[in-house]
Amino acid sequence: MTELEMAMGMIIDVFARYSGAKGDKLSLTKGELRTVLEKELSGFLESGKDKSTVDKLLKELDADGDAKVDFNQFMMLVAVLTSTCHTYFEQEES
Repeated sequence: MTELEMAMGMIIDVFARYSGAKGDKLSLTKGELRTVLEKELSGFLESGKDKSTVDKLLKELDADGDAKVDFNQFMMLVAVLTSTCHTYFEQEES
């Protein structure tokens, strides 16, 4: 498997690991999203433990208004964070 294929598989595995703790394996509840932020993205999102930050993030990601984050919405978070990190590291190199 290539590095990119492994990275894609890891993203899928992380989502699957945290989704469904409350029953629905196809989405993350607010509590599950908070756990992902605390355990998997703590270095990038220092404010992930702040309740209002999690509420705001859920509201922004939850395009369909069901108070959950499905895999596509989760991927939007991963993509935006990855892009932001890429921009930051480009600026650091300059």
